[in-house]
Order: sequence, then C-alpha cells, then structure tokens
Amino acid sequence: MTVATAQTAVRSLLAHPAGSVLGTEPTGAESAETYVRSGGYGESASPGRLLEAIDSAGLRGRGGAGFPAAVKLRSVRDGGGVPVVVANGEEGEPGSVKDRWLLRARPHLVLDGISRAAEITGAAQGYVYLSDPYAATRIRRAIGEHPPRIPVEVVETAHTYVAGEETSVVRRINGGPALPAAKPPRPHERGVAGRPTLVANVETLARMALIAAHPDLGGPIARTTLLTLSSRRDAPLLVEAPYGVPLHDLAGAQGSADAYGALMGGLFGGLVGRDALALRLDPGALAGAGTSLGCGAIRFLAPGGCPVAVAHDAVDHLAAQSARQCGVCVSGTAAISETLRQLATGTAGPDATDRLERWAGALPGRGACGLLDAAAGTAGSLLRAFPDTVHDHLSAACTVCAGCPTTGGHRLVVPVPDVADIRPDPAR
Repeated sequence: MTVATAQTAVRSLLAHPAGSVLGTEPTGAESAETYVRSGGYGESASPGRLLEAIDSAGLRGRGGAGFPAAVKLRSVRDGGGVPVVVANGEEGEPGSVKDRWLLRARPHLVLDGISRAAEITGAAQGYVYLSDPYAATRIRRAIGEHPPRIPVEVVETAHTYVAGEETSVVRRINGGPALPAAKPPRPHERGVAGRPTLVANVETLARMALIAAHPDLGGPIARTTLLTLSSRRDAPLLVEAPYGVPLHDLAGAQGSADAYGALMGGLFGGLVGRDALALRLDPGALAGAGTSLGCGAIRFLAPGGCPVAVAHDAVDHLAAQSARQCGVCVSGTAAISETLRQLATGTAGPDATDRLERWAGALPGRGACGLLDAAAGTAGSLLRAFPDTVHDHLSAACTVCAGCPTTGGHRLVVPVPDVADIRPDPAR
C-alpha cells in the first residue's frame, strides 16, 4: 500500500487525553455545541494572566521554526497600532496533514485560539489562511455556528511549498502573490494592512485555546504535539504524542518498527540513520543531534527502500516548488536535485559528494525563505547519515532507485484523514 493512496489513521498516544487536540471523535467534524460543552469558548483569565500561562507552559510554535509563542505574542502586542491575528493553515510540507485535519475536524478549537490571541494582543481582525477547500468550507460553517469575538475572514490561496511562509501569507492577504518578501520588516512589525500581525500556525493557536480552557494542564499541553508519521509501506498515521517518546516507538506505532532511519521535520530536518531512532521526541534533543522536529512530519525509512531515492524525492519536490525569485535558489536546488538524480541512476561523477558537501555548507541562508536551506540540508544530511550508501552509488546503479522514477516528490504526499461531514480530498 502506498502512502499516496492509503487512508491515514488518527490516534493518540497520550496517557491522559484531557486537554488534547485529538480530544474529539476523529471521524466527524466537531460542532459548536460539542465544543462549548467540552469547555470551549469559555471565560478565561485576564489577557495578561493567559499570556503568563502560555509563557510558563513553554508553548512553542508548531509551524516548523518552534519560536516561543509568548515572545511572538508580546512582540505583536507591543508593536503599536491595532494588531491582526492570522491562523496559518497553509500546509506546504507534502508529508504533513495535521493542520488540514485540525481545520476540518476541530475548526472551533482554531477559532477559539484566534480569539485568545486577539485578547492578548488587542487585535481587532482575524484571518484563517489556507488552500484546502474542504477546510475552508468547515471554517466558514463554524464561523456561522458560533461567531468569534472578532471578525474573522477566510482567505484561500493556491497550494505551494512557499505559500505558508509568513511574509507570503501577509502578501497574499494584502492582495498580492503568495510569495516570500524581503525582511525586514517582519509581520510582527508591519504586516497585514501595515499593522503588527501575528502569523501563527493553527496548531499553535489550538494549544493556546486549550491552555485557556485547562490552565492547570499548560505544561502537558505545550509539551504535546501532532505528528504525521509515514513510510514507503503501511498506512500513514496522524498521532498526538507527548515529548519524550523515543522515535523508534513512533516508528513501531506507524508500522515501521524495522526502520533504518527517517526523514525528519517534513523536508527541513534532513535524514537521520538508525542510531538516531533512539532519540526522544524533544526539540532540544533533536536539535542537539543535528536534526529538527519541524512541522512534526516524520517519514521512516523502511527496508527495501533507499535513502538516496528519498533525498532525491525531497529535493526534486523543493526544486519544482521554488518561487523562482532568488537566482541562487533556482540554480542551487536544481543542481542538488540533478546531482542526486545522477547518484540514483549510477551516472554521478567522482566529485559528486564533494559538490553536495560544498553546497550543503555554502547555500543555507542565501534565499528569501527556507526552501534552499531545506534542499541543502537534505543533501548534507544524506552524506552524514548514509556515507557508505552514497559511496556505493558512485560505483554502480542502485536497483532500488531504478524502481523509483522521478515524481516531483509525489511519493512523500500523505492524504488527510477522513472527516465524516467533509468530503475528503484524495489529491491532497
């Protein structure tokens, strides 16, 4: 069964699910009545106390960078003028489905999070930014069921890898293209309509709402995360897990107990080998090992596959998704993708690894967004985690890679789990 056609399962690995994002029946979209009955949309502490609760809980953003949520909230609150709050649900990583599932299945949790962020920052306008038409339908229905405390508008965009970058979000809402812009200014300084703007991932906002409803569980809520687990075989899995779970336990939960490595953090955490699967799910521990949790998407490398093919899939996808605004990104991602293709097909020259190593060190930080960094990081991590495998590809064509023709990264795509009253989208 391939990842692209398998139905994604949803489950929780939490011992105590109170206050969890997967706290509703996963086969149906949650109604306003159900959400209110569970404690949602309730009165919370003062904005200052809620901000303190978020800060003391240690909540970090779930969009990929892991920036402290309280710091971002304070920056927008203190930016001058009347702020704007944006729930960013444009999930550009092909291996991630958590944000679209949240918007489809728990729209009121996201809308409640927008209201909480608005209370803290003083925002008078909110937006939900996405490219999934089924999620857009559910959010609009939820707004009609229970209008948020501030006006909230749904803004749809075309799905691309860079459309969810925070300056792309601001440009699109302001009526321009969903493409990264030069920084500074950053959105918290001057964003939508020139106002200080909080661009927050939908899971981050959902966890703010949970902390408001369960302030005594702030720490566990902040140290729990949604993960999209997949591999070249077995059904993918959307799971909620606490920090501290070993990666090999997550591999077993997904059906890949015999995994020999993983592609971490969507396309941003790079490849890791078998030894790294003993690491625990913790942003600090992963960063210390040279990888990243990123958006929470982990693709396990199962026997019968090849890490060179996976690396090529990842970089091929990034090269195709380049915004084509930065010459170094266009040429750099294309060069890395072509070199990995040559490795996969046994046509690489003896200097292939030297070139990949040089690009891995020289290209990060030279583009307007993180796409080039992800491509260079993937190449560098392949060399570090699987040097013997790469060396073998220099002397002979790989039979596994030969059976994995270029697909622009389509093999990495994971389908969104079904939600009963929203028709699923098999293409996304």
